[in-house]
Amino acid sequence: MVKEFNTIDDFDLKDKVVLLRIDINAPVDPNGGLILDDTRMKLHSPTIKELCELGAKIVILTHQSRPGKKDFIPLKAHANVLSENLNLPVNYVDSIFSSKAIEKIKSLKQGEILLLENVRFFSEESLNRSPKEQSKTLLVKKLVPYADVFINDAFAAAHRSQLSLVGFTHLIPSAAGRLMENELKIIENALENVQRPCIFILGGMKPEDSIEVIENVLNNGSADYILPTGIVANIFLLSNDVDIGKVNIEFIKDKGFYDLVKTSKNILKKYKDKIILPVDLAIEDNGKRVDVSIKNIPNKYIFDIGVKTIKEYAKYIRKAKTIFANGPAGVFENPEFAIGTEDILNTIAQSDGFSIIGGGHIAAATTALGYDKYMNHISSGGGASITLLSGKKLVAVEALKDAYKRELKS
Repeated sequence: MVKEFNTIDDFDLKDKVVLLRIDINAPVDPNGGLILDDTRMKLHSPTIKELCELGAKIVILTHQSRPGKKDFIPLKAHANVLSENLNLPVNYVDSIFSSKAIEKIKSLKQGEILLLENVRFFSEESLNRSPKEQSKTLLVKKLVPYADVFINDAFAAAHRSQLSLVGFTHLIPSAAGRLMENELKIIENALENVQRPCIFILGGMKPEDSIEVIENVLNNGSADYILPTGIVANIFLLSNDVDIGKVNIEFIKDKGFYDLVKTSKNILKKYKDKIILPVDLAIEDNGKRVDVSIKNIPNKYIFDIGVKTIKEYAKYIRKAKTIFANGPAGVFENPEFAIGTEDILNTIAQSDGFSIIGGGHIAAATTALGYDKYMNHISSGGGASITLLSGKKLVAVEALKDAYKRELKS
């Protein structure tokens, strides 16, 4: 692989102040602020530990949730949980670039870690702008004089062009962290060297992303079969003239997804043999799961794929040599409708194919069910991984590449 950006290996980091952008955004108990899942902290731990061993002074930038959400909270609890994962002290300061934060940065010693406050508390962090524009923001200007190197390890947020992700790349030497490096290597290698048959199992609540992926991987020939689940399956069924029930059509319209029906119809016209549609679905009737044929769907909410579809999809999964899965198959939080997600993950875990599981809910379900150790790769970020699969570039990675090109020219 041709070198496109710097990594930790390219710098002598001893006694250097490293601004490290990670993504430890986590589900939080709204009542007590308890961190409910530390998976991302575990994933970033190797990068942080290596930087400590190299004698760097580590200043961590990260976010939690977004303005308006109940879990948009300070990072004190994150510092404690991260410290437990690292088995190292993690100092926390409740500001990002105040004089107190700057003094803490200036007083860091080799191998010490400082976690700054939630970067999204600074309103400009939520704006997506070019790296050059982001380099002129107040937060970047305030921190740059006290930093030697910027390292971006936040693959899960790499599809966003926010200031803490791209702003520093224009001003100081920049590199990818180990998690970022590993994610890119595995996903890009799997896409470039596809083992056949290759299948994509796509569901979840972001059908616009999934359908863009479907269109891309079918057009470029990297996918042999698509197994749609969840609302993605419902949209494809509707585009194939299946009556999915008024309540489900209204749900698709209310969520702003109805335009995707036309897109799906066009995809089906070109690739009908490659898209394996459900033959049955699970609806809720008086709080209970009822599996119904797609030929006779009552006007009730669809909450999962049906058991016959699960068995049919399992045949394709067992034969596959490459498997990409993103998004749960149904409302898996409800045990009645977790069957599709659980059975698909179980079949993937038992298959011989190279498996890549997207981030977010599907990753959490994989770990909760104990299948994580049987998967070849579980991505830390659903949004970033699906951006790659859809053929788009990750803006934060492009910023690292541009920084490397400027370095070569200088």
